[in-house]
Amino acid sequence: MAMNPTPFDSDAAEGTTHHIIRMKPDGSGKQELVNAHWGTNPRFSDGFEYRFMQSEGKTFPSHRCLVPVSDFRMKVGSKNYRVTRDDGNHFYLAGVWEPAMAGWPLAFKVITVAANPDVSRYQDRHGAMIERRQVMDWLTSRMPESELLATPPAHVFLVEELGRQRAKQASLAL
Repeated sequence: MAMNPTPFDSDAAEGTTHHIIRMKPDGSGKQELVNAHWGTNPRFSDGFEYRFMQSEGKTFPSHRCLVPVSDFRMKVGSKNYRVTRDDGNHFYLAGVWEPAMAGWPLAFKVITVAANPDVSRYQDRHGAMIERRQVMDWLTSRMPESELLATPPAHVFLVEELGRQRAKQASLAL
């Protein structure tokens, strides 16, 4: 399955799409990479388009998916940040997908956990990270949510401000 992880922008515009990996709904037991709309159909959720879902107290027995990402972006006040893995590897955000219905396309929501110490200085929550070795455990429901949807320990992520200008020295002082 060809895939290039891309940045995931938590403040992306309405109508944004992203690749997700899911088990084919035909029951073949095979994975597929599809493009899906980020957010639920407002007609079926009290008029709101939900993009995130907290993991605590919930189970996800079906429609699990993964969002392959190189990093995730967050905005805090007027500053933008990029969050990457400390080891430089891509990763997956846990999600759930909804079938296309009533003119709304295939859609997904990202499942969140409490922010780990690296991110908690900036925001309270972030997408639940699924490690590469856990892909099939998540997609096939082989492992309970409580074992997979956990806040990562400290020193897993690097957080850097985007667009920050470095101070330039105008001339050398002699």
